[in-house]
Amino acid sequence: MRCLWPFALAGMLLSAAITRDAADNWIGSTVLPSTLPATSVEMRDRNGDLLRAYTVADGLWRLGLRPDQVDQRFVDMLLSYEDKRFHSHAGVDPLALLRASAQALWHGRIVSGGSTLTMQVARLLEATGTGQWPGKLRQIRVALALERQLSKAEILGLYLTLAPYGGNIEGVRAASLTYFGKEPARLTAAQSALLVALPQSPEARRPDRAPAAALAARDTVLARLSGNGTLSAETAQAALSEPVPQQRIAFPALAPHLTDRARRLAPEQLRHDLTLDAGLQRKLEALAVESLRHLGPRLSIAMLVADHRNGAVLASVGSAGLAEDARQGFVDMTTAMRSPGSTLKPLVYALAFDRGLAHPETLIDDRPVAFGRYAPQNFDGQFRGDIRVSEALRLSLNIPVVRLTEALGPANLMAGLSRAGVRTALPGGQPGLAVALGGVGVSLEGLVQLYAGLAQGGQAVPLRSSMSGDAAAVSRIVSRSAAWQVSNILAGIAPPPGAAQMRLAYKTGTSYGHRDAWAVGFDGAHVIGVWIGRPDGTPVPGAFGGDLAAPVLFQAFERLKPRADPLPPPPPETLIVPNASLPLPLQRFGTRNAAIVDAPRLAFPPDGARLPLHGQALTVKLRDGLPPFTWLADGAPLVVGTHRREAALEGLGAGHVTLSVIDAAGRADRVRIVVE
Repeated sequence: MRCLWPFALAGMLLSAAITRDAADNWIGSTVLPSTLPATSVEMRDRNGDLLRAYTVADGLWRLGLRPDQVDQRFVDMLLSYEDKRFHSHAGVDPLALLRASAQALWHGRIVSGGSTLTMQVARLLEATGTGQWPGKLRQIRVALALERQLSKAEILGLYLTLAPYGGNIEGVRAASLTYFGKEPARLTAAQSALLVALPQSPEARRPDRAPAAALAARDTVLARLSGNGTLSAETAQAALSEPVPQQRIAFPALAPHLTDRARRLAPEQLRHDLTLDAGLQRKLEALAVESLRHLGPRLSIAMLVADHRNGAVLASVGSAGLAEDARQGFVDMTTAMRSPGSTLKPLVYALAFDRGLAHPETLIDDRPVAFGRYAPQNFDGQFRGDIRVSEALRLSLNIPVVRLTEALGPANLMAGLSRAGVRTALPGGQPGLAVALGGVGVSLEGLVQLYAGLAQGGQAVPLRSSMSGDAAAVSRIVSRSAAWQVSNILAGIAPPPGAAQMRLAYKTGTSYGHRDAWAVGFDGAHVIGVWIGRPDGTPVPGAFGGDLAAPVLFQAFERLKPRADPLPPPPPETLIVPNASLPLPLQRFGTRNAAIVDAPRLAFPPDGARLPLHGQALTVKLRDGLPPFTWLADGAPLVVGTHRREAALEGLGAGHVTLSVIDAAGRADRVRIVVE
C-alpha cells in the first residue's frame, strides 16, 4: 500500500491541475459586457463647477467619476460594510459565500449577501437578477473575469458609477448631487452612510419617498461601522442626529441655449469646459425672469456678458426659460438676427473720427435733409440746428449720423462690422444709408463683440465660450483715439432713472416698429448686451431701448459687481481741444450730396392730376418740411398737427380742388387736382 500513495498523490495533483485548467479556460472564455458604461455629457464652468448635465439612455442620471473624486471616508465605509477583503480577493470571497450560505441554511432565509463589490459590478453591467442560482453563477464568472482584466481602482470606479440610488439616479456622484446638492468629494459621515445603504434596496429606501426607511438603513450602517471600528463612537453618534434629505434637488440646467449649442458642435465630447461663471449665470437668469414679470406675456429677453480683455463669455441668457412657451423661450435670442436700431451709431462716429471727417467738437447740421429720395427723420421729429457731434451721438439723432454715413459710404460701415467679426444679414444685398439706423440684421452676440472691440481701444475681440481652442486672429476696427473718443461720449450719457450711479459707456437702440429694444455697454473690464422684444418679430407698441433694456443693463452690471471698473484714460495721440482750436475743416462738417430742406413739397398727387376717388379717401404724401403739418382742401383744414408725411384726406367733393400743406415754420406747398 505504501508504494501506491505516490500514485494517488499524483492523481490528485493531476485532477487539481485539470480542474484548475478547466477553471482558467472557463474564466478566460467569458464574454464580458462593456466596461465603458455611457455617462452624462457634462458642461462645466470656468471653475469646474457643473453648469448642466444631460441624461443618458432611458433618462438616467449617471455621471462619470474616479474613486479619487469621492470622499475617502465614504470609500472606507463602503468597503468595510460591503466587501472587507475587496483588495485581496480575486473577485469572489469564499469566506463571505460560506458565511452567507450557512446563515441561509440555519435561518431558512437569506440573512446576509455573499456578493463582493466585483460581483455587484458584474450584476450592474449585465442587469441580471440576484436571487436565482444561474444568475449568481454568471455573476461569479464575470466577476472573476473582470478581476483579470481590470484593476481594483477600475472595478471600484464602475461600482461608484453604476450603483442604483432610486428612480433614475445611478452612481454616487449623481446621488450626492440629487440628495445633498454637492459633489461627493466632501461628505459627512451621515451622508456617506446613507449612500452606502441605498444601493441594497434603492426603491424601498428612497429618502424622497420613504424617509423613515432611509433613516433606519442609514442608522444600521452607522451602528455596524461604529461596532467594527471604522467610525469612532463619537462620529457615529453625531451622525445619528443629522436628518436625511426628504426631497430631490434638481440638477443644474444653467445656460441651456449655449450648452445645447456647445453639445451640437462637439457631440462626441463628454465634458465641455466653458468660460461661463455659474454664479453669475444663475444671477442673470433670475434677473431675466424678474425683468419680464411686469411686461407683456409674449416678450422675451436675452443677455450676454463678456470680459472684453480676453473675449471670454461669462454669462449667456437666451431667454427667460426654455419652458416659457408663450414667450417662445426655446428660441436663443443671443444669436437671432435682428435690427439693431441705433446701436451701430457709435461705430459710424468712430469711423468718421478715424477718417478725419469729424471730431467730437465738430459742429454738424441737424435739420431736414434729403439724399435723393431718402429723407431721414429724427426719432422725435424735431430738429436742433447746429449741434456738436458728441451731443448728436449722446442724443442719438438720426440726421447727423446719416450725414456721416453718406460721407463715409455705407460699404465702409459694413467693412467696419466685418473687421469687428460681426455677422450681418443685409436685406436687398446692397447697403444703403439706412444701415446706420438699423437697416441690417445683427445678433446680440455680434453687438457685444463690436462693443468689446470699442472697449479694447478699437482692437477686435472675438468672443469665445470654450476654455479650449486657439485664439482667433484679430484685426483693428478703428484707431485707439477714435475708440476712446466714442467711449468717452457714451460714458457721458446719464444712467436710467433709478439705476445705480456707475459710469458706463453705453448706448440704447429701438428698431423700426418698436420690434427690438437694445442696450449695450461696457466698463474697463466687461461688456454686457441686453435685448428685449418678441421672438416672432411682431411690434411691441411703446417699447424703447432706453425704457426697457437700459435699466436691465445697469442691473446686470450690479449683479456682475457692485462698482464698475474705471474706463481707461485717453491715448496720448488723442486730440482733445475745443471747437475753435480744431483745424478749419474739422470745425464744421459739410455734406456733399445732401439737399437742405427748406420748404415742404407735395410728392403725391402731382399738380393737375385727375383722380377717380368715388367717395374714397385720398392718400397724400409729403417730402421735406418741418413737422407738425396741417393739410387743407380749398382752404379748409382736414388734418391738423400730424408729424407723419403721409395722410388720408376724406370728404373731398368732386371737381377742382386745391390741396395745401403748411409746416411748422409756416412754409407751404399746394397743387390743384380734379376729383372725379
